[in-house]
Amino acid sequence: MIQAFGLTSNPRKDLPPAVDDVSFEAHAGRVTTLLGVPGAGKTTVLRLMLELQQGRGITYFRGRPLHRIAHPSREVGVLLGDVPGHPSRTIRGHLRLLCAAAGVPVRRADEVLEAVGLAGLRDERLGALSRGMDRRLGLACALLADPHTLVLDNPTEGLSARESRWLHDMLRAHTAQGGTVLLTTADPKEAARTADRVVTLQEGRVVADQDAAVFARTRLRPRVAVRSPHAPRLAALLTKEARTARRSVEVVPEAGNRLSVYGSSCAEVGEIAFRHGILVHQLADETGDMGPGAGEGACAGADDAVTAVGVEVNRAAGDSGQRAGEAVLADAEATDQPTHPETPPPADDQPRVDETPGGDGEAVGSGDHGRHGAPGDRAPLPPLPPPHLRPPGAQPPAPAPLRATACRGYQHRFRHLCSRADHLRNHSRTPGSYRAHSAAPVARRVAAGAAVAARRARGGAAGRAGVR
Repeated sequence: MIQAFGLTSNPRKDLPPAVDDVSFEAHAGRVTTLLGVPGAGKTTVLRLMLELQQGRGITYFRGRPLHRIAHPSREVGVLLGDVPGHPSRTIRGHLRLLCAAAGVPVRRADEVLEAVGLAGLRDERLGALSRGMDRRLGLACALLADPHTLVLDNPTEGLSARESRWLHDMLRAHTAQGGTVLLTTADPKEAARTADRVVTLQEGRVVADQDAAVFARTRLRPRVAVRSPHAPRLAALLTKEARTARRSVEVVPEAGNRLSVYGSSCAEVGEIAFRHGILVHQLADETGDMGPGAGEGACAGADDAVTAVGVEVNRAAGDSGQRAGEAVLADAEATDQPTHPETPPPADDQPRVDETPGGDGEAVGSGDHGRHGAPGDRAPLPPLPPPHLRPPGAQPPAPAPLRATACRGYQHRFRHLCSRADHLRNHSRTPGSYRAHSAAPVARRVAAGAAVAARRARGGAAGRAGVR
C-alpha cells in the first residue's frame, strides 16, 4: 500500500510549484493511475515519492518511508523514462549488473527475461532495441528484485495496442499476487479501461480521486459513434424519436458523415436505422474524447440490433459496390485509348496479344485479365477439336490479324541496345580515359541484354506461329 501526504515541490522562480499538496492512496492488489495532461505534474509526484527531488511531504510504502527501508529495490520497482545503460551492453549483461547492485542471485536475470518474453534476445545490444522491447526491458528491471510495489511513469507511451495489452496483463498478474501498481498516463480511455482507481491531476493539484467505474460515468461522457452516408436524415430521426419518447438525447453532427449520440445506446440507434432503411457504416460505443475513426470494437450488449443493421448494410453495400464497379469499368472502357492508333484493336472474338515488352507475345483470351477489360466481360473462345476428330477436308480457321506492337517493341529495344553496345566498345578503345576501364564490362552486359531481347523476339514470333 502507498500513502502519499502533502507532496509539494519547491517553488520555481516567479512561478507556482509544479505540485501543490498532493495526497492519495494506492491499495495493494489494485492498479492506481495518475491521470493528467502533459505538464500536470505526474512525473514530479513520482520523483517526490521516490525522494529523487527535493520538496515537502512524505510517502509511506507499507507503512515506512523509502529512506527507512533497508533494501529499497526489494520493496519498490521503478521505471522512469527509458532504460539507462550503455548502448553496447547486452540485455543479459545489463540485468546481471543490476542483480549485483541489488544483491539478488544472477539467475534472477534469466527468470525475468523469460517472464517478459526477452529470452530469445538476451544477447541483443541495448542500443538496438525497439520501443516495445525497451519497455519490456524496463519492466524486467523493475521486477528484478521481486518488489511488492511497482511505480511506472507512462509505461505505454509509444507502444502499439498489442504491446499495451501485454503490459497491462503483466501488471494485472502482479496485482493478482497481492502487489501494488502505480502508473501515470495522459489517456483517459486507457485509465478507465485498465485501472481500478483513477487520481486526476490538474496544474499540480488533485481534482478527483475516484474508482474507475465512477470515473468513466462522471468524468467521461459515454456516447454512440455512428457513421452513415445519410447522417443528416438519421440525426433528424433520432431527435424526433427522442422528442416523442420524452427522452434526453443529444445528437452532435461531426465531420465525415459522423454522428455522436449522447444519452442513447447502440441498440436504440440500430433499431431506428433499421426501421427506416438507413445504411450504417459504423455503430460503436465510445467513451471520452476518442475523435473520428475511433471505436473499432462493436457495441457490447447490442448484438441483435447490430446484426440486423449489418444485414441491411451488407445488402446495400453490395448493390452500391456493384453499381460503382460497373460505372468504373464503363468509364475505363470509354476513356482508354490504344497505344498505337494506326493498328486496329482486336475484335471481341479474336485473341489479343499482350502489349507489354517482356510478355513474350502471349495470346490472352478474352475472358482473362487484360489491360482493356475485366474478367468475364467477353465470352471465351471455344477450344479447337484435335486433328483426328475434324471432319475430312476441314481446314483450321484462318488466324486473326495480330497486333505487331510487341514485335515492334522488341525490334526497337534490340536496335537501341546494339547501338549502345557499339558506342561503348568504340569508347572503351580510347586510351587514357576513366571510362575505358569500366565501359568493357558494361558493353558485355548490354550485348547480353541485346541477345536476350533477340531470343525473346524470335520466341514471340514462334508463339504467334503456334497461335495460328
